[in-house]
Amino acid sequence: MQLIPVLDLMNGLVVRGEGGRRESYRPIETPLADGAEPVAVARGLIGATGTDVMYVADLDAIMGGEAQVPVLQALGEAFPDLRFWVDAGFQTIDAAEALIAAVALGAGRIVPVFGTETLDETEALARMDGPAVLSLDFGAEGYRGSPALLEGAELWPADVVVMSLAAVGSSGGPDFQRLEEIVARAGTRRVHAAGGVRGRTDLDALAAMGVAGALVASALHNRRLGQVAP
Repeated sequence: MQLIPVLDLMNGLVVRGEGGRRESYRPIETPLADGAEPVAVARGLIGATGTDVMYVADLDAIMGGEAQVPVLQALGEAFPDLRFWVDAGFQTIDAAEALIAAVALGAGRIVPVFGTETLDETEALARMDGPAVLSLDFGAEGYRGSPALLEGAELWPADVVVMSLAAVGSSGGPDFQRLEEIVARAGTRRVHAAGGVRGRTDLDALAAMGVAGALVASALHNRRLGQVAP
């Protein structure tokens, strides 16, 4: 089970995600850092998990604003051994490749995350020059995005995130039923759970289902997972 900590960025700060209600997110308060400055919070998350991968959700870009390129550059310079899975609301392959070029961290360090709620090009992932992640996005109302991407597992890249937005920041647990369905269709692809992970019991249950990884934020900041670094 790969544990991938999450940074939700808004207006240059790390915010606390809750229920996918992005307009109400506020700067995070965490025992892992003094304040909400991204490098400081990332350092705390790395210390808690020992991760070499960080998931970054650029909420400014996802909501239609400018990508936070300087923040991504600062993170890359502060942690040269870290890879970043970045969701910046990419609608096209060109947009993802432009961000990678602008941040300029070197080959493979920025891995674009294509969320189905924003991606316009159904078959775009097959044209991506380099690794990519697909996020299958689900709100309280259900799936968000092209039905072709949800139904066409042959279009999925090697890493797939099942993003349960309504469960983000909650204590309700992951969407085990949906994850089980996606794992059954994913073949050899790695499926990652996002939203609702409460602690080690959930991680053990996900691993038993064949889930390869979990995106986690609140359970680390709330210390429900405790120190998990090797």
